[in-house]
Amino acid sequence: MNPALMFIHSAGPQGENQGSYNLIKYVHNRLGNNAEVISPKMPTPEDPKYSDWKNELDKALAKHSGGIVLVGHSLGGSVLLKYFSEEVYHVKVLGLFIVAAPFWGKDDDWQRKDFFLQETFEQHLKEIPHIFLYHSRDEEIVPLSHHSVLAEKLPQSTCRILDGSDHLFENGLPELVRDIRRLLR
Repeated sequence: MNPALMFIHSAGPQGENQGSYNLIKYVHNRLGNNAEVISPKMPTPEDPKYSDWKNELDKALAKHSGGIVLVGHSLGGSVLLKYFSEEVYHVKVLGLFIVAAPFWGKDDDWQRKDFFLQETFEQHLKEIPHIFLYHSRDEEIVPLSHHSVLAEKLPQSTCRILDGSDHLFENGLPELVRDIRRLLR
């Protein structure tokens, strides 16, 4: 039986061709039968609150008892980092893939305190065997400096700095799919 891959989307509109929609579709199409791709709709994505997203994540994770691969895009990545560094969970996380995630509190534009990570959040992620971080070099929505903070705090992670300015990765992210495939082998 193939492991589940849970994809937590970004903030903002999530309709067709919006937000994480195209990236989720790309990952699903490229992985084919190698993983069951699940993408729970997170509540109020245009006005997200961590407690609401945490509750939805609790429900989604409760449906899985085997190994799971997690992908978080933008806010979804921040939520996964916060959740797995603060909450008690009962799934085996095979890999954590964080795409273009903000590091809340880093600068004036990113001050939603409910998404802040604890001071030593990285200490609580050591049980996750594979962590990957992806970010575009010239991205304007979430600056590369946010990726740099995460990479420094998570030295065990594999970092992929990508050419270009993509945030939504509407045409896909081959590096992500390649890394997931390698992990699933």
